[in-house]
Amino acid sequence: MIIGVAECECIIYDAHSLKEKRAVLQRILSRLKQKFNVSVAEVDFQDVWQRTKIAIAVVTSNRVSTEIELQNSLKFIDSFPEIERTITEIDWL
Repeated sequence: MIIGVAECECIIYDAHSLKEKRAVLQRILSRLKQKFNVSVAEVDFQDVWQRTKIAIAVVTSNRVSTEIELQNSLKFIDSFPEIERTITEIDWL
């Protein structure tokens, strides 16, 4: 069993309040959960309007499958024009 965790810092340029930020984040996080076999949550910068840190966790039987699922999830985040991924770190457990 391989566990992969990707933490990515993101900027949401058009958010002018926490309510707007959470609306964008909620849409992205719920779609990630629906589309991929991942667990995802906002793990930092909860009280900052335009900045967030998202953690994505994947558990599979081998490293290749875990890597593919994480990379597909990150590409999916990149497909949203309202959010920009800046720093991404991947850890293996």
